[in-house]
Amino acid sequence: MTTTQAPRRASTRARSALTEAGYLAYTRDKTTLFFTFAFPLLFLVVFGLIFNGQEVEESGRPYISYIAPGVLSWGVANAAVFGVGFVLMQWRRDDILRLIRMTPTPLSAVLGSRYLLALGIGLVQAVIFVAVALLPPLGLTVEGSWPLAVPVLVLGITAFLALGAIVGSFTRTPEAVAAVANCLMVPMAFLSGSFYPLDAMPSWMQALSWALPLRHLNDGVSAALTDSGGGGDILVGCAGLTAFALVFGAVAFRVFRWSDQT
Repeated sequence: MTTTQAPRRASTRARSALTEAGYLAYTRDKTTLFFTFAFPLLFLVVFGLIFNGQEVEESGRPYISYIAPGVLSWGVANAAVFGVGFVLMQWRRDDILRLIRMTPTPLSAVLGSRYLLALGIGLVQAVIFVAVALLPPLGLTVEGSWPLAVPVLVLGITAFLALGAIVGSFTRTPEAVAAVANCLMVPMAFLSGSFYPLDAMPSWMQALSWALPLRHLNDGVSAALTDSGGGGDILVGCAGLTAFALVFGAVAFRVFRWSDQT
């Protein structure tokens, strides 16, 4: 084994061990597991039944074609931010990160393990969510380009997981994580069109939404699932999410702390 292969294998083993431990902890926490999947579905069902059969006047498209992709994007992004934010805060507070740092485990393995879990959770969320939205009472119609939603979701999870890592690096209590994450995600959901169609919003709000990562995730998922804007919207959404992922990722690595004492 060469000198470069040994650290790589150690990093891979560490990432696998942390991923397995995170998966077991997540599946054993039944409350978190339930609300991660049920909370976005609750919004989908409520909004879907309220606006059932109605169309957005500005575009003539049914409300469900806006609501389903928007709430799905928000739910996946929300899970990524809260998931990594709470874990990093708790691990740092309980000195777990300090103990990990004393081993050969690199920071990339720590964040990589959370990334793999976030991807798995997000993709399962998406499958369950779309399956429910396709039910007759809600009536979502999925177009043939729906597989393109997968790369959009992967990029979205990447960007929002990096944002969650930033939140988890600055906060010291669960209450602080919840407060900061909600202050970011709830206004972003309304300004990005997750709960209300952007076509029906003022022009200044539509322009402002371009500066928010959730807008790009919404547009990309909506274009893939409902063919609302074609391949152009998917490419623009992916480009925007890639830019946010790079910026948030760079900041996350910069501000990451192994301990509250450093």
